[in-house]
Amino acid sequence: MMANHIKNHSSIYLFVCVLFMMGVIFGAIIVNSMTFSQKEDLFFYLSRFFGQVTDGKVADAGEMFQQSFMHNIKYLGLIWILGISIIGLPIILIMLFLKGMVVGFTVGFLVNQMGWNGFVLSFVSILPQNVLIIPCFIVLSAASISFSLKLAVYLLNKKRSMQDSPLQSFSKYALIFAGIFVLIAGASILEAFASPELMKAVVQLVNK
Repeated sequence: MMANHIKNHSSIYLFVCVLFMMGVIFGAIIVNSMTFSQKEDLFFYLSRFFGQVTDGKVADAGEMFQQSFMHNIKYLGLIWILGISIIGLPIILIMLFLKGMVVGFTVGFLVNQMGWNGFVLSFVSILPQNVLIIPCFIVLSAASISFSLKLAVYLLNKKRSMQDSPLQSFSKYALIFAGIFVLIAGASILEAFASPELMKAVVQLVNK
């Protein structure tokens, strides 16, 4: 079902992927546009966080899971709702771009400040959960755009028929969100339990 959905909406998926990558690139460019003092201030707080990770003073795993899950599901839930509203289509694009920008900025800043060590650190701290989170954002954004366009065509089409009814499309749209709900739970588990341990190991290795 998912493979058919992607195949039938390949142009939308291509557009969404390009938009996300543009956000990643823009986020990386922002790092280079920062002043030396801005980088120093941000790296100071980052170093303190790494120190807390090494000392095991990070938040409880259960609390981290809850925060990660709620943050991502609220963000994705808003995208899903905007897909129903039709007029929220531009906001969906902006939110996807911003998500890409955050990823690009985070990786870009770590690499800019720490070189190869920064790349390895971003790999273990960002990649595990984002292997699931990023596809969720791309799939839901594409599904939201597709549903919004179908709904707009249905509302503007004066000669409506039962075949044009968006109810079947809505059920598929809701099913996609249900699947993403499960994937985000899995991503939050990785972020809460796996990423901190991987980060701790890498930070200790870097500080040796």
